[in-house]
Amino acid sequence: MTVLVLVLIGVLTGLTTVLFGFGGGFVTVPVIVWADAALGPAAGTVAVATSAIVMVINAAVATTATPQVVLARLRGRGTLLGLLTAGGLLGALAALAVPAAVPSWGFVIYVAVTIIDVLARPGFLRSAGLAHDDTSPRAIPTAAGAPIGAVASFLGVGGSVMTVPLLRRGGLPMGHATALANPLTLAISIPAALVFLFAQHTTNLERAVFSVGIVDLGAAALLLIGAIPVIVTLRRRPPRIPDHVHAWAYIIMLIVVLLAMLTSLL
Repeated sequence: MTVLVLVLIGVLTGLTTVLFGFGGGFVTVPVIVWADAALGPAAGTVAVATSAIVMVINAAVATTATPQVVLARLRGRGTLLGLLTAGGLLGALAALAVPAAVPSWGFVIYVAVTIIDVLARPGFLRSAGLAHDDTSPRAIPTAAGAPIGAVASFLGVGGSVMTVPLLRRGGLPMGHATALANPLTLAISIPAALVFLFAQHTTNLERAVFSVGIVDLGAAALLLIGAIPVIVTLRRRPPRIPDHVHAWAYIIMLIVVLLAMLTSLL
């Protein structure tokens, strides 16, 4: 049953990677907390670590399949990408230094705050008016790269929950904002994944599907089996979704993930 659930959830992560730029983090963390519940308090840390692996692969596949005209919006943002990477490394190290419950409940709090923010502040739900402005990605300040990377890596969320609203308020339509979230997520998740793969945990992880470092590599593989075909298919034939519907779907997805995480923790 767990194997089937993980593959089916993998299909969902593929959808969220393409449609929302999540890379899998928001979906995989609650699911792995559930799947590895036998690990006790360590399940939260293992979920964040495993999520990083899933995000690296999903974001890499999605980025490769993204049209160059969209990726060109990140041209000249090398410093931002470097700071995202540095932040991702620091966040992963910090996640290892605190009790597992801290990232798990931090995840819940952050998602809740994000939902309130995108609903309360103007700029996210409105139709984009600067869709052809190549300077739109400048809506993410370079100096914000390290904090975004650190928080995203620490909580296992990948960064899209921060970058998509920023890009959206910069004038990009949801389709472009979510597509650009994937390379940004990749910059954050690569160093985090390496840290988690080589980390040693004091908790016995034998109850995980197949562990390497503190990563449940078996669970990650099952999720990716479901996700990768969906990402490749949808990137080749992207669905046409009205911009305002896409924005509301993003918010609804955040609410579903928040409830799923709370269910896993309570």
